[in-house]
Amino acid sequence: MAWTPLLLLLLSHCTGSLSQPVLTQPTSLSASPGASASLTCTFSGGINVAGYHIHWYQQKPGSPPRYLLYYYSDSSKGQGSGVPSRFSGSKDASANAGILLISGFQSEDEADYYCTTWHNNASHSDTH
Repeated sequence: MAWTPLLLLLLSHCTGSLSQPVLTQPTSLSASPGASASLTCTFSGGINVAGYHIHWYQQKPGSPPRYLLYYYSDSSKGQGSGVPSRFSGSKDASANAGILLISGFQSEDEADYYCTTWHNNASHSDTH
């Protein structure tokens, strides 16, 4: 079975005030058509994922980023307009990471994926 690469960008790191999260993503991931793909966004810098909203974006070559979804908890999450239900979010507390799950991976899902975050108590949103 052929493998389709999912390209992921190494995530940027925040600048500004202290206690800003540093987010890290793997550089790449491969998935077979029809399989599930799990993309991680790992928090470091002494920051706990539990207090943060995770937002996910998809970008294909020559196109602007497309908003996929956000996840804070099972009771606080949302899907972007027109985003298929095969895209879902979660958190892994033991790994201190946000997760984007693509169930039933399709060739059209081949893209760069970005995570961003903001703290639940923040009065404004920051992209990281």
